Amino acid sequence: MSEFPHAHPSEPDPGETATALQAADRNRWIALLVCCSALFMTLLDVSITNVALPSISDATHAGPSQLQWIVSGYTLSFGLVPVLAGRLGDDHGRRLMFQVGVTTFALTSALAGLAPTAEVLIAARVLQGISGGLINPQVSGLIQQMFTGEERGRAFGALGTTVGLGTALGPLVGGALIALGGPELGWRLVFFVNVPVGVLVILLARRYLPRTPSTGRHRLDILGSLLLGSATFCVLFAAVEYERLGSPVVLLVVPVAVLLALFWRRERRLTRGQLDPLVDLRLFRQRSYTSGIVLALLYFPAVAGLPLVLALYFQRGLGFTALHSALGVTAFAVGSAVSAQTSGRFVTRLGRPLIVIGTSTFAVGAIAMALVARSAPDEHAVLALAGPLFVMGLGSGAVISPNQALTLADVDPVVGGTAGGVLQTAQRVGLAIGQAVIGAVFFAAVDGTGSSSYGHALGAATVVTLCFVGAATAIGVWEIIRARRTKAGA
Repeated sequence: MSEFPHAHPSEPDPGETATALQAADRNRWIALLVCCSALFMTLLDVSITNVALPSISDATHAGPSQLQWIVSGYTLSFGLVPVLAGRLGDDHGRRLMFQVGVTTFALTSALAGLAPTAEVLIAARVLQGISGGLINPQVSGLIQQMFTGEERGRAFGALGTTVGLGTALGPLVGGALIALGGPELGWRLVFFVNVPVGVLVILLARRYLPRTPSTGRHRLDILGSLLLGSATFCVLFAAVEYERLGSPVVLLVVPVAVLLALFWRRERRLTRGQLDPLVDLRLFRQRSYTSGIVLALLYFPAVAGLPLVLALYFQRGLGFTALHSALGVTAFAVGSAVSAQTSGRFVTRLGRPLIVIGTSTFAVGAIAMALVARSAPDEHAVLALAGPLFVMGLGSGAVISPNQALTLADVDPVVGGTAGGVLQTAQRVGLAIGQAVIGAVFFAAVDGTGSSSYGHALGAATVVTLCFVGAATAIGVWEIIRARRTKAGA
């Protein structure tokens, strides 16, 4: 924070002080824009690559398994590092780690764009994912550091809008770049576009992002990082490889349980001895934090799985192109972006009831979507489903950002990066579980070809989705009841 200018050694000039305060306030929102730009860049690369896969296959002669890993390598590595990255940001400065993440993301994007072979591209995508995972915890930590109260809710609302837009625009931007550059250059532009954006973000970050208050250097819990990272990898690997490997991935359940048990035992010992644990387990003494983590773990399977199978319904059931399919799910992303921004203004006043309203709205939209998919003519499916998908998006936007704001509301900003990293790990695991479980149910329910068969499968997938949403809603209701009992007993 810069010092305010003084007109006199003992008495500050009121006008200059007010101007400095206004400038500081403006700089906070510019810093938020910088954070959202970096987050948008990392989210765009989750979906933008999907439409480029045919061109990548033609240019690099990549086989189906390699194409899968071009997508999955990013997803896997992205989900491995948030907790460790959050701890590094808390200890060594979020602005510094943010800049490191954006710099490496831009460099690895350039490497991906220049990749001469599929193997090099897969390696670049893994490094891209690690860089993206390094960025995201710094964003949530910086928001906690810069904003409080109702403003923090608005800031997380802007973050939710970014998530919605990143999800919606990925396939559209990818399709446009491929059309612009052609089959050979177009897929490389998908990665090269991150380089100028990354350079601009780095320059603005140096100017506007605040420094993290120093907490001193701590011993890094390497063993804890390896245990948690290994457990997360097993879960994500099982999810992304489920369709190819089938039932053998169930064998990973035991290693995951063992790794998590060892991690919990180690972190409990380090927490009790105040010996710099990777995750200070005292965070989970805050019921709002624990409830938010569990709710995210239960809700994110729904928000990942249903849009995935809907895209399969459009492309395999109705024969739409990838770009046409992307346009078909745009209503969901638009609804999510609108709702996230609006709900950010009310989350501090409404609290958990807002999230219950959101999950219930999502459920209503999902039921309507399944019913419409079974009755609407194929040629009008996109238009007919736009309404239910928009309702689903409105519900989703009222869950993700508000839950993040409420989960982190009582967390000391000093450990905000670590706390945000744990939350993001829960979200990534939920996403992977949703894609695996709901996707498996969808494919199991397909009993033929054509829209009617795929419409039936979409209905089966919706039932499983509603189970996840119902469980998340129950957590939200329980948290409301608990809070009211606590208030009544106070």
